[in-house]
Amino acid sequence: MEHDNLIACHECDALFRKPRLLGRRSVARCPRCGATLYSSVSRRLDGITAMTLAALFTFLIAQGYPIIELDANGITTQTTLFGALVALWNEDMQIVAVMVFCATTLFPLTELVALLYVLMPIRAGYVPPGFNQVLRTIQFVRPWGMIEVFMLGVLITIVKMVSLARVIPEAALFAFGALTLMFAVVVTFDARTLWDLADELNARRARPTPRTAADSAAAAVSAASAGQTAAPRQG
Repeated sequence: MEHDNLIACHECDALFRKPRLLGRRSVARCPRCGATLYSSVSRRLDGITAMTLAALFTFLIAQGYPIIELDANGITTQTTLFGALVALWNEDMQIVAVMVFCATTLFPLTELVALLYVLMPIRAGYVPPGFNQVLRTIQFVRPWGMIEVFMLGVLITIVKMVSLARVIPEAALFAFGALTLMFAVVVTFDARTLWDLADELNARRARPTPRTAADSAAAAVSAASAGQTAAPRQG
């Protein structure tokens, strides 16, 4: 007997039958607590893959170029995110440096790379190795990526520094601004939907491939030839 797939609400643990098909831009919500259970927008893999790839390139720019340049009495100073982390470490604030590194570099980079690792093979029609572990990693690191919090802190610092020195925005500042908007789009993608897509791909592989008319004819000819070869000779 065919059983219905069930989905559990991640907020209140209520069980529901998983909707097999949702219309475009429609969302299934839990009637008990209102949490989102399932979203059809998550199946648009082309757009989210392109956005994730663009976010990865923007992330590399934000990490490699200076954020701002300060000009105070002819003395010019530039700083990158890595330089700020080194300064925090040298000022005996190792815990803060590690937290900033994880929230602005390690966890966002892990999410982007992991998403690309599962999205591109799924789009190509196969499930990559370690699929379940990668999705669990995405769910773990997603709440800890805080690019938007870092961007807000940078803007507040710039406002305070304007009265002390001439502040010149650099490439990384604009990259972080764009990255904040890109992550706002990426985090709307429910990675749990990929489990459903992986199940569909595995189910398709498990189905027997239908035989064409040419295959059937070839099999019949092979069977007839084998029968004639096996027939005993008449003396």
